[in-house]
Amino acid sequence: MTALSARRPQIRARWEDLLRAEKATTPLANPDALVHLIDWTLDEVYRTLQSLPSRRRPLRALTRSDIDCPCGRNPLLTYFAAGEQALQESLVLSQAQCLHLEPVARDTALQELNLTLRHIARREIGAFCALCQLRDRACTGAEREVTHAA
Repeated sequence: MTALSARRPQIRARWEDLLRAEKATTPLANPDALVHLIDWTLDEVYRTLQSLPSRRRPLRALTRSDIDCPCGRNPLLTYFAAGEQALQESLVLSQAQCLHLEPVARDTALQELNLTLRHIARREIGAFCALCQLRDRACTGAEREVTHAA
């Protein structure tokens, strides 16, 4: 955790680079709008990782497919995918410098990081989707496709 915190400036820069590499599909997906969320998100990730109990209960792991957006236009989908990549890269680089780190500890750290970020992503993407004007149309269209296929 300490090594990851020390790499915060590099994580932020890499996250921004990854966001700018993606094509903005909507005005809200413009990287200039999204980069302002990076510091808040990193604070949330670090705060959550620090508050994990020392005796952890197994949690259901979230995959990217568990983070749903009916219309697929939520700008936070790309935002969190870029953040996940930036954080994972940084963790791997930090771990590579710790020669004494056990493989189990290395795997656990990656799993906890992914789980933490995906839970934050799911919460934030869900909140944004709740306000989406396309949500009902996307659901109705999907229901129509299922009805016509039957």
